[in-house]
Amino acid sequence: MGLFGKLFGGSSKNKTKRVLERPEQLLVGDIITLDDSFALPALLRGQSLEIKKINTYEYEHSKSVEWVLQGSTDDILFLSIENDDVQTLVFSLKINRDTVGQIFDLDQFSQLFDEPGNAQLSVKNSPNNFSQWLAGNYRQCEFAQFGYFHSLDYREQNISDQQGDSFERYSAVSDDEKFGLEAEVYQDGETDIVLCVHRPVSDIRQFWPKS
Repeated sequence: MGLFGKLFGGSSKNKTKRVLERPEQLLVGDIITLDDSFALPALLRGQSLEIKKINTYEYEHSKSVEWVLQGSTDDILFLSIENDDVQTLVFSLKINRDTVGQIFDLDQFSQLFDEPGNAQLSVKNSPNNFSQWLAGNYRQCEFAQFGYFHSLDYREQNISDQQGDSFERYSAVSDDEKFGLEAEVYQDGETDIVLCVHRPVSDIRQFWPKS
């Protein structure tokens, strides 16, 4: 930097550095580095993942944030946060219909969408690349939860006057609540299905704010 910049405060050293310490502070361009524990699926284990996009799910009395992640592969991953007694990270991986048919009996899986919403699902096959994303059995925990999907970050804004894509969510969880699966059915019939793993916040070893 030239003398002019130094004299008139143009040095980047004078800028306040953004502090990034918690997952809920993540913005587009930030990077997280995960633990290298073998308890994590290979797509997550020891990986540095960049926040590519932030989406918002709107429900009648709440909203939740979804961070879209990408690492060294073409796989797109998703991160959300659950705040119950303990804050938990939920990593998700989208799968297509063919993969659903490999993992589950489709007739049994279809019960997820049937009233009264008490489906019990068993994994019939666990492909190697999905094995650490799967439990052996699942029980349904959500039936037709209505909401809107917004492909924008509305954490600091009121979205009551915005119109997103309407959907119904159907979810199931393993008995130990470490694994889950979710199906989002949109108004046009498109259905997104994801496998979920629930992990402690300590799995994020480092936060790297966007420079």
